[in-house]
Amino acid sequence: MKRNEPAPRPAHAPFKRTLTLALLGPLAAVSLAQAGPLIDIEIAPPAPRVVEVPPPRHGYVWAPGYWSYRGHEHVWVEGRWIRERPGYHWVPDRWVEHEHRYRYEQGHWER
Repeated sequence: MKRNEPAPRPAHAPFKRTLTLALLGPLAAVSLAQAGPLIDIEIAPPAPRVVEVPPPRHGYVWAPGYWSYRGHEHVWVEGRWIRERPGYHWVPDRWVEHEHRYRYEQGHWER
């Protein structure tokens, strides 16, 4: 072996790396996709607005509007169409009461 030449790797090393990435990659992607800003406040959001849902659009799902918390106040975010994901359903953005506080849960897809 020459001086500045890297040591030879075992033949199975690339396979191990590929297998590890194949197994752990989706877990990291799911964790990152579901991670949203944690908003935990004492102020309850206002009641949801009553909005007429537009007629269905082929290949899209309606994501209803919700109250966001920006700065020091709740701000209404209008509903929107999002591209459908076959085999999944949309869970809308919402506020959940948790230990006498209100926690924001970002909208996401579930199987």
